[in-house]
Amino acid sequence: MSINLKRLLRRNETVLLVAIIIFSLIIGSRSTEFFTVANLFDILRSSFVQLIFALGVLIVIVSGGIDVSFPIVGIFAGYAAVVIMQKFELNSESLFIPILLAILIGVLLGGVNAVAIAGFGIPTLIATLGTAGVFRGVMLSFVGASFISDIPIALDEFSTADLIKFESESGFLVRLHVLVIPVAIITIFVHLLLTRTIFGRSVYSLGGGVEATRRLGISVKRTQIKIYLLVGGLSGLAGILYVSLQRKANPYDLAGSELDVIAAVVLGGASIMGGYGTVFGTVLGVLFINMIKNNLILLGVSSSWQRAAVGILLVIGITIQAIGENKRNKARRALTEAEGD
Repeated sequence: MSINLKRLLRRNETVLLVAIIIFSLIIGSRSTEFFTVANLFDILRSSFVQLIFALGVLIVIVSGGIDVSFPIVGIFAGYAAVVIMQKFELNSESLFIPILLAILIGVLLGGVNAVAIAGFGIPTLIATLGTAGVFRGVMLSFVGASFISDIPIALDEFSTADLIKFESESGFLVRLHVLVIPVAIITIFVHLLLTRTIFGRSVYSLGGGVEATRRLGISVKRTQIKIYLLVGGLSGLAGILYVSLQRKANPYDLAGSELDVIAAVVLGGASIMGGYGTVFGTVLGVLFINMIKNNLILLGVSSSWQRAAVGILLVIGITIQAIGENKRNKARRALTEAEGD
């Protein structure tokens, strides 16, 4: 077996892909509906918003940080965009205006995180945990705390904008939302951003070590600012798309969803210690989490265990990473001792 093949088999992405195949076979053996186009489209639809959030979280984790504020940033941006549209009577038939508003609000909130982390040097977990509480309080106190069902017409209509729609042999309506195209473009963009740009190399370098990054002549603060502005923008976009797909704006939505997203990114192979992570792995992680959440009931597992299952998967993913890191550290120490002798 060649060295390249061995490395491929050891990659988290390969292991996760095998896990998805095995899980699919198990579920498929219990229900013939699993291997249908309709079920595939349902999994994809439930993954769109989560994947956009996950791409932002991937960037943060690769840089050696952790962000738990992104769901609040997302719903703040989405909800505030709807409130602004209504208050100022902006063109409700425009899809561009609420999306642009949400992205701008997301970038603004991401800027607050950037100031806390890059400006004041607050650890990322503490900073985003604190800002999440602040953002939520500001939203409920000054933006609104009431459920909005009459969202702008364009957002409401976009929820049923299908790229593919047909009736199956069993009489069910099979639909693939048009969002699959922009989400695919965003995914490719983030992949190219991380792998083909100076900014991407700076993100990976930062995850490898702050001091080493400085020695390479890379501005740590500037890189952190760009990271959290970008993540804020992605979160804002995800938030307004969530509002559209749900056909409602509820300021209490999305809170607590960070576990699913972080678990998906970690299961996709992103190192919680920073310095490694791929977009492909993140996509697989999101699909796997949504497969589990949507189909556990077919295995006879109560839906109330969904969150526990995701938590267990997160612990397993981090444990595997920790074991691998310990093995690498032992190998480095052994090599250093051998060279010393």
